[in-house]
Amino acid sequence: MVLKIRRVVSGHDAQGRSTVLFDGYATNVKEMESMPGLALTDLWETDTSPVDNSSNDDAVARPVRLEPPPNGSIFRMVEFPPDGAWRDKTDVEKAFGSIGAPTAHQSASGDPLMHRTDTIDYLVVVKGEIYAILDTGEVLLRPGDVFVQRGTVHSWSVRGNEPCLLAAILINAHPV
Repeated sequence: MVLKIRRVVSGHDAQGRSTVLFDGYATNVKEMESMPGLALTDLWETDTSPVDNSSNDDAVARPVRLEPPPNGSIFRMVEFPPDGAWRDKTDVEKAFGSIGAPTAHQSASGDPLMHRTDTIDYLVVVKGEIYAILDTGEVLLRPGDVFVQRGTVHSWSVRGNEPCLLAAILINAHPV
């Protein structure tokens, strides 16, 4: 079952005072059909830099996609189930296509889930453990660890029995 994430978003009322716009479980959740148990929960998105904070619209009232828009960012939680639940059972092309990233997959890699995004990603392990897999090796990340992914080819692996929850901020970047 996908973890429910509470999202609280501030904004401004008609008098310009700070107020809570949204307080409840995030509704923009995509459990990957071809990767059961892998879920992306989008919490906020920007499409400019600097950011325009004047709107009170829900910035993630749109389909979940892998990458942010040009000059934008995405803040999301990613829940990875243990590898045994999905890793060898995945239709990779369908998975990346379902999140608007059909060209992200790196099919020449030995790892079927290797991919590259035109982003810089700041990732924090909230719970569980996960391996960040790169072309030249891998590193185990535990709760509180931070991984800065800079447009590299990468993949993820949860080798234990418990899911891993990552907080992720993806920011649009120039292609490497």
